[in-house]
Amino acid sequence: MKDPTAIFSLYDDKDEQIRTIVQEVYDALKEKGYNPVNQLVGYILSEDPTYITTYKNARSLIRKVDRDDLLQALVRSYVKT
Repeated sequence: MKDPTAIFSLYDDKDEQIRTIVQEVYDALKEKGYNPVNQLVGYILSEDPTYITTYKNARSLIRKVDRDDLLQALVRSYVKT
């Protein structure tokens, strides 16, 4: 009897790291009284880090994530079934 082939996705780990960072940034923005969704969208569209607060190191965190990787992870999570 053969063992079933295990399928691993490189995206799963990377997407989880991105999700964690985005959640931390979201929480920091919310705590500072910003609309986190608007601020994150502004950052994604412009790649201008000033959309993200420095509170709780949020700006440094979001800059660790490549914008293309962030967009890909968002699309993957949106269409995941």
